Amino acid sequence: MSIPVELEQLATTLRDFGAGYLLTSDAGRVKAVTVDPTTYADGVLDLPGSKGSAANLVKNPAATLLFPPQRPRGYTLLVDGTAEGDSEAIRFTPATAVLHRPAAHADEGTNL
Repeated sequence: MSIPVELEQLATTLRDFGAGYLLTSDAGRVKAVTVDPTTYADGVLDLPGSKGSAANLVKNPAATLLFPPQRPRGYTLLVDGTAEGDSEAIRFTPATAVLHRPAAHADEGTNL
């Protein structure tokens, strides 16, 4: 089950989530680093820098931000876009965003 998030609402939606993960790839393995976006202005999310992620982004600027649910069976926020940066800062430009969870999790119960 996916619910599109309008990019104009992304800053508001992000307030419901904690730290996320920046996913990049140089066409090999995916690199995941924990990020806390610092600002979202003019359609760009500012993220902390990462030497490895920056190296991947030179080869392949496509990236995804994944923000896990804050409670079991909640929604994950997935944001696809492009990014550029270095070890000091990364600038992520969102293209699409969705709140997603499997339909089987709609009851918000647990199967532990």
